[in-house]
Amino acid sequence: MSSEPTTAAVGSARPRIEGRLKVTGAARYAADEPRPDLAHGWIITATVARGRIRDIDVSAALGMPGVLGVLDHRHAPRLNPQAGNYFGPDGSLLLLQDEVVPYAGRPIALVVAETPEQARAAAEAVRVTYRPEPHDVDFRLDHPAARPASTAFGPEADTGDVEAELAASAIVVDQRYRTPEENCGAMEPHAATAWWEDDHLHAVDSNQGPFSVSQVLATLFEMDRDWVHIRAEHVGGGFGAKGMCGPQMILAAMAARRFGRPVRVTLTREQVFLSTALRPPTDQWLRVGADTDGRLRAIHHRPAFALSPLAEYIEWCSEQAMTLYAAPAIRTELTAVPLDILPPSPMRGPGATPGSFALESAMDEVAERLGLDPLELRLRNQPAVGPVSGRPFSSRRSVACLREGARRFGWAGRDHRPRTRREGHLLIGTGMATTSFSAGVFPSSASITAEADGTFTVAIGATDIGTGARTALTAVAADALGVGTERIRIRIADSDLGMAWNAGGSRGTTSWSFAITEAAKALLERLEEPVRPVTATVDTSALIDYRPEKERHTYSAVFAEVSVDPATGEVRVRRMLGMFAVGRVINPLLARSQVVGGMIMGLSMALHEEGLRDPATGRQVNADFAGYHIAAHADVPDIEADFVPDYEPDDPLGLNGLGEIGTAGTAAAIANAVWHATGTRQRILPIRLDRVLETVTSGVRAGGLGVA
Repeated sequence: MSSEPTTAAVGSARPRIEGRLKVTGAARYAADEPRPDLAHGWIITATVARGRIRDIDVSAALGMPGVLGVLDHRHAPRLNPQAGNYFGPDGSLLLLQDEVVPYAGRPIALVVAETPEQARAAAEAVRVTYRPEPHDVDFRLDHPAARPASTAFGPEADTGDVEAELAASAIVVDQRYRTPEENCGAMEPHAATAWWEDDHLHAVDSNQGPFSVSQVLATLFEMDRDWVHIRAEHVGGGFGAKGMCGPQMILAAMAARRFGRPVRVTLTREQVFLSTALRPPTDQWLRVGADTDGRLRAIHHRPAFALSPLAEYIEWCSEQAMTLYAAPAIRTELTAVPLDILPPSPMRGPGATPGSFALESAMDEVAERLGLDPLELRLRNQPAVGPVSGRPFSSRRSVACLREGARRFGWAGRDHRPRTRREGHLLIGTGMATTSFSAGVFPSSASITAEADGTFTVAIGATDIGTGARTALTAVAADALGVGTERIRIRIADSDLGMAWNAGGSRGTTSWSFAITEAAKALLERLEEPVRPVTATVDTSALIDYRPEKERHTYSAVFAEVSVDPATGEVRVRRMLGMFAVGRVINPLLARSQVVGGMIMGLSMALHEEGLRDPATGRQVNADFAGYHIAAHADVPDIEADFVPDYEPDDPLGLNGLGEIGTAGTAAAIANAVWHATGTRQRILPIRLDRVLETVTSGVRAGGLGVA
């Protein structure tokens, strides 16, 4: 497909279908599901980072009012150890199976009572003793246990002679960049309400993919997947933390089976931090060589990330080095460091977000060393084909994002020397970054029914985690069928609706839209049939090219202006602008909300977010929003976000995803702006006050040393 079709609904800004339900409190989330005879579970988590449970004394708890019982490893239902995630078996799913404690925060017991208050009180009466063992949470690139990461996403880059090209370069930037552990921190804590009927498991759960969760549960409990029924009607944010089968779901299902009645498990905020998905810390070594005219000669990127021995995982920080810039020699060496931590999971912009901070900071340092405009440096090194793969791009609107973003931001008037702008005692600086995120589709199935009253019911196992998926998919279905949106009824978020990709990886909407479009084609061929209702169902598994001949990405350019108070170390982002190429935009209103939210998340990463572990205990010490800081309203500046005209030729509707691209690149733009304001590089996130604070000693400015 090479030309954009003329449609009515797709491309129009429309408010969310479920908006009124949410603002009036009528939308029901997983913790709101009414069930008769409902019991409540309260999780007890491990307080040691590694060891074994010596004893769990539940005697006091069992005598307390309303307590039905306590589940622990001594009598919990047995689970199938073959259950896993995208990368294989995942030991974090095997809750209450033995006395082993692999990380601090591991759920080790569940108290079940008539009310949540009774369950909590009884949980506090449970006494757990341990046999602690030496633990390791000391993350670093040169860790002795470091090993090559899985290549499930593809082989490492190794083109040209990196050492020779670096030796021949006029300048070489050779630096390390670090990002901390980060938590997804969605507004809605994880919750699940589960019950069993005739050996079928039913649940309303807070997750990003009911079908995939049903698959995991079917494996865990060794039952037919058709006997597992998971709904996630409304989800209050996910960011990746709800992309896997969560502990609340597993424990609620176990307790409901054990006690023979519905059980609800809702995590506290602290439990969300300790027991659900996190972005691992990274330590990234980058060497970039360039000639005097700014042409890159070599990129060598060796990023390390932490993971758990319980499960394989990939934080693909090196993807940017393989796609963004042309260079005769590119080498990547993604490294995994096993530690005694909760297994990491994809967090918004996985890999690309920490990876782009490192690469785009290094590119800014190249521009500084050469005395070049950072924008011009990026424009000079745009590749014609994939720098490593050699494959053509399906589309590449990176330059359009850069040029239009620079025009709107007023970049042309920038003095590229640092520490040249002041407003009173404040130092002012501007910075930029560009990035990409891989795009594509995954298999999904969809059914569309032509009803007797002239409406159409669209059924697909998609999940709306706050992105407006219902609204977007309604527009896609309306245009595919050639009718108005008022004639579309949408059913989503139910594993019984069939296989569907999760809301994640910037592939949810594209995958679901593809399935709906194909189902509409099949239905239109049957509309001459006189009988109503008539249904068409399509599974796109056989329609997807799993080895495409072209590279497919989304692109962004982010520009930021900051003010820095050198006396206090305070950094304020005063304005940000982002230009994005994401293919055809289904709903500009919702799309802008997505990328603005992503940029705010990137701002939060740059200035605030940092999961801290006590080396002595291995436990996260700031497992709440009092200690784990996130950007608040007062931190959010004027943000402008827009889209360059784009159309993805390898997608039937011209779509690409946009969930991650807003976050990736933002932290680098802010860090580069802080350098422009102060003249000091910030290579460790977040850019804390103590890392920026300047003191005057013997007339010499000191500070911003980037020490932990």
